[in-house]
Amino acid sequence: MTSAADDRETGTKGSDLLVGSFTEEGPWELRRGEVSWLRDVEMLREIARRSVPQMTRPRRLPPGPRVASVVRHLGTAVLAWSMRERKAGGSVSRRGLSRRLRKAAERLGPTYIKLGQIIASGKGIFPTELVEEFEACRDRVPAEPFPVVRSVIEEDFGKPLEDVFEWFDPDPVAAASIAQVHRARLASGEHVVVKVQRPTVRNLVEQDIAVMAWLAPFLVGRIPVAALANPPALVELFAQTISEELDFRLEAANMLDVAAVFADVGQSVYVVPRPHPRLVTERVLVMEELSGFRPEEVDALREAGVDTRALVTAGLLGFMEGAMLHGVFHGDLHGGNLVVLPDGRIGLLDYGITGRLGARGRLAFVRLLVAATMNDVRGQIEAFRDLGALPPEIDVDELIEDLGLDRPPVDPTSLSAEELTQEIQRAVKGLLEHGARLPKELMLLIKNLVFLDEAIATLAPDVDVFSLIAHISEEIARRHGERIASELGMDAGDYRVDLDGMKAAFGVDPQATPELTYQEILRRRQVIRERMRERRRRRSSALFGRFRPRRRPPRS
Repeated sequence: MTSAADDRETGTKGSDLLVGSFTEEGPWELRRGEVSWLRDVEMLREIARRSVPQMTRPRRLPPGPRVASVVRHLGTAVLAWSMRERKAGGSVSRRGLSRRLRKAAERLGPTYIKLGQIIASGKGIFPTELVEEFEACRDRVPAEPFPVVRSVIEEDFGKPLEDVFEWFDPDPVAAASIAQVHRARLASGEHVVVKVQRPTVRNLVEQDIAVMAWLAPFLVGRIPVAALANPPALVELFAQTISEELDFRLEAANMLDVAAVFADVGQSVYVVPRPHPRLVTERVLVMEELSGFRPEEVDALREAGVDTRALVTAGLLGFMEGAMLHGVFHGDLHGGNLVVLPDGRIGLLDYGITGRLGARGRLAFVRLLVAATMNDVRGQIEAFRDLGALPPEIDVDELIEDLGLDRPPVDPTSLSAEELTQEIQRAVKGLLEHGARLPKELMLLIKNLVFLDEAIATLAPDVDVFSLIAHISEEIARRHGERIASELGMDAGDYRVDLDGMKAAFGVDPQATPELTYQEILRRRQVIRERMRERRRRRSSALFGRFRPRRRPPRS
């Protein structure tokens, strides 16, 4: 290993920039052959993968004493809901249940808070009421006392904390469900951040997943949120997601892999912090510190000269390229995991959740994006099938007919609340009847795309959606078109972006709508929300009137 200071003295640039998208001058240089904790990563990843069926296997009997606490808290939440909000039905019922489940999760501790955090970043996947309620879980995890943090570090490094760090801030900069992060300075002088795992979290997670797997089948069809979220599938998804997070060596390896993907596709807009070549263990991760602006600090970004429109365009392109060409991508994009550096690049943080598409899945994702821009409905359905979201034997034509995808799109703002509800119910019913499910990688892709959609609405609300889609598509075709065409078995010259088809899919008149900004999309969404809200108010009023006691006539 050589330090950045050594590189400057010799007038050379760190060679790790050739194989990873890192900062120009890091605190050390990474050479994969010298990274001690990389040797067993593939074996550790396989062990984590194989642990999921064991953790989620069906059980006839309750799995251990932890189940009593879980059943008490969750049972109390569901019972209170059934006695109060359930009678109201609709969104009122779902919101009441969501609030009670969130409070129960906070009482149950790290595992359930982590599950809530994953749900909170799943807009467009989980019910809106559930997502909005669990957003409160992101900042409500108390930190471990510093003596506990010290003990974990010294146990894993096998030496006193002072032998490793010249200075260590006892107050964490962030505390999450699995770990907390501290600023520090190494004995060799480099400023770093240190991620330290909570000491009992692994055992607690394994116990809690076993309890979740036992409880989930009892919830199917019994409560509205569960009916939409499919509890057994959600537990399996959660187990797959969290199993790798419990070993920081896997997270550090994810950092190197994602950095290498960005370097390979020539995309430098994203910056990955360098993990330390030696100071990484199962429970401790020392890494380079990245600092800058939060993504929502729009005014500060513009005052610093950052082109926010160019930022989101490059960010979207970089994410697409990595997932399409390598199948490896950061799996948990949200505002807390991003920092905009002073030079306008995007620092990506927290690699505990990283998506990895196999060869078939990666090609299916490529085909999905190509079919979407070409307005090829059948190609999109086949791509979803190959991504594992639909059974292999599904009748594609029948599904297209059942979902009404063979009919001209309708502008959702032209529908009444009742018509919107009927359309949603018909779509959900049709998907469930055809065996639709949500594999881990597809969930991560959708979560990321939803976040990127929100980021564009925040940072570049006046950008034209159709021009943005066309630009991204043309740029990918220019940079990687021949490779993509070869992999899909098509002629690169046959690829054409069907903007009119995409406009129709948005429910707007292609000829009368030359552009559609995110501001306009937000306005259209608001119209739909208000329409649905008014429908709920009417239903609540009718329900209240039905059960309101009648006044007795005055006695004569």
